[in-house]
Amino acid sequence: MSDKKLKSVSGNAFDLGLLIRVLRYVKPYRAMFTFTTFMVIFSALLAPLRPYLIQYTLDETIIIPKPGLLKTMILLIVGILILEGIVQFLQTYLANWLGQSVIRDLRVDVYRKITHFRLKYFDQTPIGTLVTRAVSDIETIADIFSDGVLIIIGEILKLSVVLIVMFILDWRLTLICIIPIPVLLWATNIFKNYIKVAFQDVRTEVSKLNAFVQEHITGMFIVQIFNREKQEMDKFKAINARHRDAHLRTVLANSIFFPVVEILSAASIALLIWWGSREVLDGVVQYGDLVAFILYIYMIFRPIRQLADRFNTLQMGMVASERVFKVMDTEAQITGSGKNLKPSIDGTISFKNVWFAYNDEDWVLKDVSFDVNKGQRIAIVGATGAGKTSIINLLSRFYEYNKGAIEIDGTDIRDFDAAYLTRRVGIVLQDVFLFSDSIYNNITLNNPNIDRNLVIEASKKVGAHKFIERLPGGYDFDVKERGGMLSVGQRQLLSFIRAYIYNPSILVLDEATSSVDTETELLIQGAIDQITEGRTSIIIAHRLATVQHADVIIVMDKGQILEAGSHQELLKKDGAYRKLYELQFV
Repeated sequence: MSDKKLKSVSGNAFDLGLLIRVLRYVKPYRAMFTFTTFMVIFSALLAPLRPYLIQYTLDETIIIPKPGLLKTMILLIVGILILEGIVQFLQTYLANWLGQSVIRDLRVDVYRKITHFRLKYFDQTPIGTLVTRAVSDIETIADIFSDGVLIIIGEILKLSVVLIVMFILDWRLTLICIIPIPVLLWATNIFKNYIKVAFQDVRTEVSKLNAFVQEHITGMFIVQIFNREKQEMDKFKAINARHRDAHLRTVLANSIFFPVVEILSAASIALLIWWGSREVLDGVVQYGDLVAFILYIYMIFRPIRQLADRFNTLQMGMVASERVFKVMDTEAQITGSGKNLKPSIDGTISFKNVWFAYNDEDWVLKDVSFDVNKGQRIAIVGATGAGKTSIINLLSRFYEYNKGAIEIDGTDIRDFDAAYLTRRVGIVLQDVFLFSDSIYNNITLNNPNIDRNLVIEASKKVGAHKFIERLPGGYDFDVKERGGMLSVGQRQLLSFIRAYIYNPSILVLDEATSSVDTETELLIQGAIDQITEGRTSIIIAHRLATVQHADVIIVMDKGQILEAGSHQELLKKDGAYRKLYELQFV
């Protein structure tokens, strides 16, 4: 869904369905939520007490001097202030603690959901957008608890209690004081509606900014190679300017609304003094009542002003919640019945009339059929775009095929649990991804069940032990982000060790030698012999030297199998494979 479309469906100021869904995450913390709610209610009930005590002190101990009672009242007022401070501290701390606990659990669920998406989802969704959903949007949801629902309830309750007390004390003064309230409510409604749209724009522009920055920092190498710094900077300035303008619209709304509140508050006090002073002079109203009502006016206008703020916070939380739950509701997971969980698989593979397209019916694979026996080494060759990598993506269930069937050990791969299948199909890719961590942790992927001695033994078999030992710290050497401290060949060797360590039943090598030098290629060819021995292997390669010893070589073009056979058989056929061979070796 585009950002424009999202804006059209986003964010009622109070979306009950979304709020209930967020509140479900409070269930493990019900006791804390209940106690925090009690603190909010207690704070609201406590608020009118202090003005009342000041009124009593003024009328009963100062105008009519009673020094002993005055000291007692002062101590009581100070005690109420301390109690209010303690309650305010507990309310603020517990509400924030609750919010952070909820978003911790929600972020875990979102990240778990993201890790189970098919690769097709990531093809269509900017990574920066997902980062925004998993980090800043979820952080905004925490404000629903710290500055949203509970605080709104508290402010409304405080406003109600104060008005009731005012009417009990003097209904005429109360009516005079609330004359500006309808104007304030009208201004608040305008402000709320305007700020709702402004906050939606802010979240949209934050998402676009994150996506742009993430993509261009990752691709900075390309930007600099093609001297595109100025053009990309211009794009960044435009996106950043839209982000600034969206924020400025919220600032503009606040800078207009809050002075309006102050003016109306001052008008209410002016009306009170105008009317109340005559009442005092006539002896109808006491001085203490007038002072108390001034304090009550601040207690009325402050909650109304803060309610607008709180509704803004709630609005941002609702917008963020909708975006986050949109990710949670996306059906893009790798599915599987999970019925087949055998202790091991033999590795027999069968493609039966498989058709596959990434988009609609733009077929990448067309009626592909072939069989791989247990322990057999099969190679797939062909020009770029022939469909070689698509076969691997389907076998590993990164994508789902459209027609036909793919079976392992006679069982449709859709009947396997996805995680179970992934653990038994090992893949070595051309573009090796390494995390910013040690060599040892990149090989084991932080699996505590893999012993260091096993890693060293595997490294020796693959032929990588010597270069690892020469690095500072050896196996504890930090390869930095994406393995930037290592050469392409060194990263490739580490991926071989990783695959060997996890001992998959089926091993896939996808262009594993296409980006390395001749010396490293010889090492990798030796490593291939080691890690493919005794297991079903599929080797995809441009360089035919890598696949000449395969049991079967499949030649593909434009998503179809042209021919299949051993190296010698295909040379004798004088077909597509022989042409590829002559291009590389003759």
